[in-house]
Amino acid sequence: MPESNAENRPRHVALPLKYRPMTFEDVVGQDHVIRTLRHALESGRVANAYLFVGSRGIGKTTLSRIFAKALNCLSPKGAEPCGECENCRQIAEGRSLDVVEIDGASHNKVEDVHDIIESVKFAPNVSKYRIFIIDEVHMLSAAAFNALLKTLEEPPPHVKFIFATTEGDKVLPTIVSRCQRFDLRRIRTAQIAGRLRKICDAEGVKATDDALLAIARGAEGGMRDALSSLDQLIAFSGGDITEEDALSVFGLVSRKALEDLAGAILKGDSAAILKSVDAFDSAGKNMRRISGELMAHFRNILVYNAMGGKSASADLTPDQVKTIAEQAKGVDPGRVFRIADRLSELEDRLRHVLSVRTVIEMALLKCARIATVATVEELMQAVRALKSGGQAASGGTAPERPAPAAPPPPPPAPPRRTYEATLPTAAEIAAAAAAKKTQAAAPPPPPQAAEQAAEPKISRRELLDDPALNDLLASVPGARIAEIK
Repeated sequence: MPESNAENRPRHVALPLKYRPMTFEDVVGQDHVIRTLRHALESGRVANAYLFVGSRGIGKTTLSRIFAKALNCLSPKGAEPCGECENCRQIAEGRSLDVVEIDGASHNKVEDVHDIIESVKFAPNVSKYRIFIIDEVHMLSAAAFNALLKTLEEPPPHVKFIFATTEGDKVLPTIVSRCQRFDLRRIRTAQIAGRLRKICDAEGVKATDDALLAIARGAEGGMRDALSSLDQLIAFSGGDITEEDALSVFGLVSRKALEDLAGAILKGDSAAILKSVDAFDSAGKNMRRISGELMAHFRNILVYNAMGGKSASADLTPDQVKTIAEQAKGVDPGRVFRIADRLSELEDRLRHVLSVRTVIEMALLKCARIATVATVEELMQAVRALKSGGQAASGGTAPERPAPAAPPPPPPAPPRRTYEATLPTAAEIAAAAAAKKTQAAAPPPPPQAAEQAAEPKISRRELLDDPALNDLLASVPGARIAEIK
């Protein structure tokens, strides 16, 4: 029977496997780790154990294998493995007897660790080192970790451990303290898009820059996810990939639509916001992803303002920087910060709600109010500006304050009283006594007449302080005041 066309076709190798880096030079976005490993290989300062921590698809297992090849390569090129010797080929194909890869999720018991401890005693077969690579090491139980402690701290000279995990916080501190820890970074969007372009050229695939940028955005910093998405799009489009294909397959929102939505929020255009959300929902877009991308967009605006008009991030294309510069004009950074904060709260809420569209609509309308409604501080500033502007408009300059009124003159001093210090005669004394008797026998004058005839009343203190009286007393030796009437 004639062979079918399917049997004649060459076996397809998935892009993540076909284009997995084989040397340190091929690794993208982890320069800080590669530099340290190269120096360690060149100087011979290789540690007993290494711990690679990072999110999915950024190169933890790939770096582990490249480092293992560099340690056991028969003819290394400096710090790079040759990739051609038998050890390099066996390690790359996963069939080396001296490099053991263990899945921590399925080998997490004490018994599994005991097997490792027992095999450590044996020397490597044909290589320099016996290397144990444990992926997802955080899945080991506490008992398994404790059983590995002694061997990890003082292994035989021919044994090396390489651990990889997506959750470094779950690894026991006693394990971390015995390793050299490396935190791998998420790969930048521009670097992922550049790598995808090289692969498309090698595969003979036509893809627009916007399509590759959309794939890189959807990968969220993971190269493996980007390569898997590219492989899926090649099968979907037949080798001619456009941005519409990438957006429709993965439920992403185009950069232009996202920027228009951000502009509607800054303008407070509620109708445009609701129309955009309706269009996204009708097209089957990933609604939960919108809040994260919007928050990143407003973060770029905030950073652009803070940096004085410089590029907010190396991940942005020139067109994105231009749009951010236009939207950042005349926008209060405090409002942008509050919008980003509201969107971060939205992202947390979307994990626990069913009516995703309603929650997004309400949150975006609140963001529009934040962008347009005046705050109390702005109102106070406006009032102060109006107050100072009214004074300036009246005369061009602020009027001078009137000179303070002169204090009233002090009241006139009371008239100075005079006293004579003369002694009465006998006749004067007798006349005074007769007048006193006559005054006592006469009827009392009416009250009004008495008040009119009475002299102004003087207080006792005023009389005692009178300087004329004091001068009189001083001029008469031995004189004193016996009574005051």
